Amino acid sequence: MRNSHHAVFSVLVLFLVSSLLGSSLAAKLCNNDGDSGCFRSRVLAAQRADRVKELPGQPPVKFRQYAGYVTVNETHGRALFYWFFEATHNPNKKPLLLWLNGGPGCSSVGFGASEELGPFFPQNSTQPKLKLNPYSWNKAANLLFLESPVGVGFSYSNTSRDISELGDSITAKDSYTFLVNWFKRFPQYKSHDFYIAGESYAGHYVPQLSEFVYNQNKIASKNDFINLKGLMIGNALLDDETDQKGMIDYAYDHAVISDGLYQRVNQHCDFKLEHVSKECDGALDEYFDVYKILDMYSLYSPKCVPSTGNSSISQSVAGNRHLPAARGLFRPRLVSHNEGWRKMAAGYDPCASEYTEKYMNRRDVQEALHANVTNIPYPWTHCSGDTDGRIPVTATRYSLKKLGLKTVQDWTPWYTNKQQVGGWTVEYDGLMFVTVRGAGHQVPTFKPREALQLLHHFLANKKLPSFPF
Repeated sequence: MRNSHHAVFSVLVLFLVSSLLGSSLAAKLCNNDGDSGCFRSRVLAAQRADRVKELPGQPPVKFRQYAGYVTVNETHGRALFYWFFEATHNPNKKPLLLWLNGGPGCSSVGFGASEELGPFFPQNSTQPKLKLNPYSWNKAANLLFLESPVGVGFSYSNTSRDISELGDSITAKDSYTFLVNWFKRFPQYKSHDFYIAGESYAGHYVPQLSEFVYNQNKIASKNDFINLKGLMIGNALLDDETDQKGMIDYAYDHAVISDGLYQRVNQHCDFKLEHVSKECDGALDEYFDVYKILDMYSLYSPKCVPSTGNSSISQSVAGNRHLPAARGLFRPRLVSHNEGWRKMAAGYDPCASEYTEKYMNRRDVQEALHANVTNIPYPWTHCSGDTDGRIPVTATRYSLKKLGLKTVQDWTPWYTNKQQVGGWTVEYDGLMFVTVRGAGHQVPTFKPREALQLLHHFLANKKLPSFPF
């Protein structure tokens, strides 16, 4: 027995010595930045550190997920938080899609990932519970959510003045830096087709980031080149004048406001102007009063009746934490200050946002996501600062008309399952406009099957079916 024990001990000693030698060798290799073996070692270590093994209340899945921080400015200590899901099947062959929510200042983790198109939705439960989304967009693509700009959700900066300098330009620049550095952490996705998508105020974020990537690609090194293929925006905020005029016209056409109020808004409000009269402000206040009793983001859905002791969704989602200099820098000029502008939709379950905030503020959830590493002294909320109002189809059509694009194929129905009309399309030169019948502001929340169908056709660069099937 002694000999046997001695043999085992010798093996263990040899194993430990070889491990130590291996570690020393790895350390030496990593002093040489040009060594591919060292690079692979660093990449694998970084990915392992961000791997989310299992979330509290999560159902079992076969795809991998990662979450963590990517530094975008080392001098200021500025870092953006991300959550990434591999595609459910063949992730090495699927494209990569970045999703951005709007606001400005609303979380893609809170809305996009947790209530619209991600694989897991928090549920109303005394214990943490996640429901598997059967229409998750990672069935079609590798799915990346980013909390941007800095100050949104778990993203942070160690330099306080960064918050007061926020705007569309710096948001695009930081998001680009994030992408360059994220691809260094996940180089296996660099060669994949890459798409940028989002909704609402991402009507600014998505095209500006896409343009930034396009321009940087002209001068970028091979290592920093991003394989951008296309962009997609839902209910996009594009133009102050058309967005705000469309919002009022839509409310009138859907019998939400009276003839008298509609006339007063048109009489006193010139949406081309940055500053308006007191009469216009008064009329807009009256307009937003209607949305204290209706869900602005889905006229025909019920409102959330908050549970006893919990904050209401309008307070909870908008949050009490404001970006000091955000107002007036990068949002619609006239109506963003109004309380009615500071509410987000929650889809079929109007209290979904309440469940998400409760879940994201759990310490065990944050630890599993490698989030809140700076121990922020306030609760995680969906939005930091004001959020934009719903952008109706009326406003989008006004904006498209203003662009003056050539029409290739006019108003055409497209079909979803069981021979049902899913909506309509208009093909312009270089752009496809798609409506989704019966959807609210957050299309994947209200029409998840149709939204996934739309994504599949978008990624395949195919038109939606124009005949029943």
